[in-house]
Amino acid sequence: MTVSALPAALEPKSLVASLRAWATQLGFTGLGIAAIDLPADEAHFLDWLRLGFNGEMGYMSRHGAKRTRPAELIPGTVSCISVRMDYWPSEAADAAATLADGSVGYVSRYALGRDYHKLLRSRLQKLCDRIQEAVGPFGHRVFTDSAPVLEKALARNAGLGWIGKHTNLIDRNAGSYFFLGEIFLDLELPADEPSTAHCGSCSACMPACPTGAIVAPYRLDARRCISYLTIELAGSIPEEFRRAIGNRIYGCDDCQLVCPWNKFARPAAEKDFAVRHGLDDSQLADLFAWSEADFLEKTRGSAIRRIGYERWLRNIAIALGNASSSPAVIAALTARAQHPSAMVREHIEWALAQHGQGT
Repeated sequence: MTVSALPAALEPKSLVASLRAWATQLGFTGLGIAAIDLPADEAHFLDWLRLGFNGEMGYMSRHGAKRTRPAELIPGTVSCISVRMDYWPSEAADAAATLADGSVGYVSRYALGRDYHKLLRSRLQKLCDRIQEAVGPFGHRVFTDSAPVLEKALARNAGLGWIGKHTNLIDRNAGSYFFLGEIFLDLELPADEPSTAHCGSCSACMPACPTGAIVAPYRLDARRCISYLTIELAGSIPEEFRRAIGNRIYGCDDCQLVCPWNKFARPAAEKDFAVRHGLDDSQLADLFAWSEADFLEKTRGSAIRRIGYERWLRNIAIALGNASSSPAVIAALTARAQHPSAMVREHIEWALAQHGQGT
């Protein structure tokens, strides 16, 4: 990209005001303009990588400085538009009650509806179209967790919230249940004031983590995180974490569920984020009985599909191992004990052993 100029008659502040209005019309619940210099965040990120906290997520280090330097990722970038969109499904079964009921599977609330990537990307492109109508052709690229971008740092710089001790972004008026998206562009826009932190002395998120993944304030060891273990990790889940996973079969919300700021969380207005296929309160035994065709059908358009059928069964096997012993649980596990996947069989064997079954 080369730096584009605004029409002489268009004030930058006027364009930003229009951007906020257009963003609201498109369903975004916040928009800010971020400064793109991230030296402190770069140092923090490189230290995180040095400690190996990214686990098997090799892609986190694959792009060198491009992740922390937007102008190197997309040459010509001088500004970043950051947006958020609320996803909390207010109609879903109560999260705490679901976690307490070991017979049902817990799915992270962001994944109960449609996969946000395509939806946000489409809306961001529409926002770009409106900008082009106002200023003419300009260089830009849209991101929705789709490239090496420090989205939380940029969102903080854009005034959309601060990075909490659990490393999620928090807004004092909207909590933390929202998706983020970005537009890198070659238009010089006035940056918003970065958000300041308001966690104070609160550290409720740290002891709430079932596996102790928040090893220090603002420091997450992904190798211990249930979201990483159930989604990103391709192979066997270490035994030391299996009991702590409980009935969480896709992701984990515990650190956010205890955050006091989430009393201000707003329900999703976007209908596509509504619960699909009863995944907010489904029996583990029923989910474990899905065929691969069932899995592909019922996760069409969902973020869950990305883990594939094998990891899906692996995760549910652990949850069944943690469930209260019952004939239904034992029958569900036994029915798949000869599964062709060695990884799935290993987790089923572990699960049966928790119920005093097997060798």
